[in-house]
Amino acid sequence: MANLKIKAPFFEIGPKSYLYGDDVLSLAIAADEASEEFGVDIIFTTPVVDIRRVKEHTKHIHVFAPHMDPLYPGRGLADTLPESLVAAGAEGVMLNHCEKPLDRETLERTMRRADEVGLTTIVCADSCKDASEIAALHADIIVAEPSELIGTGISVGPEYVEAATRSVKDVAPETLVLTAAGIHDGQDVYNTIIAGADATGSSSGIAGIKTEEGRKAMIWEMLSALRKAWDERHK
Repeated sequence: MANLKIKAPFFEIGPKSYLYGDDVLSLAIAADEASEEFGVDIIFTTPVVDIRRVKEHTKHIHVFAPHMDPLYPGRGLADTLPESLVAAGAEGVMLNHCEKPLDRETLERTMRRADEVGLTTIVCADSCKDASEIAALHADIIVAEPSELIGTGISVGPEYVEAATRSVKDVAPETLVLTAAGIHDGQDVYNTIIAGADATGSSSGIAGIKTEEGRKAMIWEMLSALRKAWDERHK
């Protein structure tokens, strides 16, 4: 487990391949401004090719890679070397997303490599059982989201948020839990946080918006809702 700098409440934005080039950078800058405005940590999971540029143009967001391989310096053409992510400025790495799944043995080896180079791990789980098992591997953050809801605009209900959070915290109380899938507006964010999640996040709900102004407005809508829900929970 890395030296975790991220604190609840936090939010994750992943442009995936919805955006590229300058649009990724403008989204990162908008997220950076929102992070400062609302006092909320934001993980920005950027395409690997944009890590250095995003890091050099932002001050507040936490720049994460979307994947890496468990190799060491040497041979490995087209693989993603953990040390190269650190050199580019990444603070962490997302692992086991449903679009880039890992078998359990590979996941364990990759998490060990992340620890060796000091990268924070955010590991995806598509069920409460999966989340509990990954918690036993000492992930820093677990993304608990049913893969069948990703990108659908249909978010999980409070019962799933509560069950997923409990399945992780019962095994590893220090592990942060992000519950997402289908988050498409501020109300979804509010509902998820008020139900007990440490965090939530969105990809297509933000990056799928056609205009730069629209994407920025949605970031602010979602971060405002997160701040409001968290503050209400902790009155």
